[in-house]
Amino acid sequence: MKKILFKGVETWEGSDNVFADLGLPDAEKLKIKLGLVVEIRKAMRRLGLTQQEAASRMGITQPKISDMMRGDFSNISERKLMDCLNRLGYDIEIKVRPAVEPVGHLMLAVV
Repeated sequence: MKKILFKGVETWEGSDNVFADLGLPDAEKLKIKLGLVVEIRKAMRRLGLTQQEAASRMGITQPKISDMMRGDFSNISERKLMDCLNRLGYDIEIKVRPAVEPVGHLMLAVV
């Protein structure tokens, strides 16, 4: 993060990952999970599903859906979130390629 002065107020310019800006461990994984949850929410709206209907279709409990909708996705893995999207009619493609830097990065690209 970079410190900047804007109209006499000290602020910080963040990165593209709010979790990293907050100094949270596993920030890249959290960003991926958030992106998957956003797509699940979009799919539920597009399909007109209630939380109970979505839970049944995705093979998880309604309370887990409720947690996700409130931004708590700590109790569900990236793999399970991908499975949920599959069950809502999404294809998921995973690409692996050599990294430019010594350590690679996780990223989510929604088409």
